[in-house]
Amino acid sequence: MNKIAEFDEVITRFKDGMTIMFGGFGGVGSPPSLIDALLEANMKDLTLIGNDAGFPQIGVGRLITEGRVKKLIASHIGSNPIAGQKMQDGTLEVLFYPQGILAEKIRAGGMGLAGIVTDVGMDSINLEEKQLVPLNGKEYILEPALTADIAIVNALKADEAGNLIFDKSARNTNPIVAMAGDWTIAEVEEIVPIGRLHPEEIVTPGVFVDQIVQSKGVNWTWAWETSM
Repeated sequence: MNKIAEFDEVITRFKDGMTIMFGGFGGVGSPPSLIDALLEANMKDLTLIGNDAGFPQIGVGRLITEGRVKKLIASHIGSNPIAGQKMQDGTLEVLFYPQGILAEKIRAGGMGLAGIVTDVGMDSINLEEKQLVPLNGKEYILEPALTADIAIVNALKADEAGNLIFDKSARNTNPIVAMAGDWTIAEVEEIVPIGRLHPEEIVTPGVFVDQIVQSKGVNWTWAWETSM
């Protein structure tokens, strides 16, 4: 099955107010051309789920800077002062989770689990907001799984069936994010015919990927300079 699509085709799946899960760590591994397409399509009132807020002009930070995001579920926002200011102003709702817990909530969503149990946060001042469950004579926090309307990821290579491999540390959260979207779109640097990828190379099987688009790349020099 050929899953190759054009940007004007995939962008029609996005709607205002939807929940989008994204791969990446500080912008590295986030899909730049898909983020460009969301900006160009004037998407707004989005809920984003991912590791962090990127930088002001790198990764999903661009959506936050432009005021397109109403809620962010992440592990930290320290690299994006604009996100911090919007949170203080009350124009951006931010829900924080420890990085490992966030990753497990996403993984659980991708695996079809309802949630995870953990003792991380049992000494939290916000414990009254959590649901506790007994297990083996102890109490644990029940953390619901996370899923999204659409997941967007960035990969180094894909074949026409959507099998993905990633570029070193840019792999980060992309494999678990790819599993947790109702519809998953992968932006890739190189698309190859089916059979070209060695089975041992494949990290994300194509069964989790609905569409792939050819990346247009990113001007990292401009992005870093404008984020300083």
